[in-house]
Amino acid sequence: MESSKLDLLQGTLDLMVLQTLTALGPLHGYGIARRIEQVSGNEVLLNQGTIYASLVRLEQRGWIASSWGTSDNNRKAKFYAITDAGRRQLAADARYWERLTGVMDRVLAMKSPDEGALSPNGAISPIEEPA
Repeated sequence: MESSKLDLLQGTLDLMVLQTLTALGPLHGYGIARRIEQVSGNEVLLNQGTIYASLVRLEQRGWIASSWGTSDNNRKAKFYAITDAGRRQLAADARYWERLTGVMDRVLAMKSPDEGALSPNGAISPIEEPA
C-alpha cells in the first residue's frame, strides 16, 4: 500500500533544514517548515514537533545558531541561521546523498530476466564492471 506522504529517512530532515537556511538565509521554524513543504510539492508535511526537534538537534551540534527577532506578522520569533560548521556538514551530507542516490538509481535500473537481460542461451548475463 502506498503512503500519500513520504516518510523521511533519519537525517534527511536535518539536511533539508541546512539546505533551506543556506538558500534563504535566517528563518524562523515555521518558515523553514513551510518552505520545505512547498519545495517538496507537499510530499513532505512537517508538524511543529518534528521541525523543532530537528532545530534543537542542529543547534546542539553547532550546525545552526538562533537569535530572537520579529516575524513578518510582527510577532516575536526565534530565527535560525546556518553556521560554518553547518555548511561543512551540509557539504558532507550532500556528497553522501549524491552517492546513495547514484547507487539506488543503478540498483533500480537493473533488468529482470523477463526484460531482456538473458543471454542468447537463456542464462542471465554476467554483471559488467564499469570502466
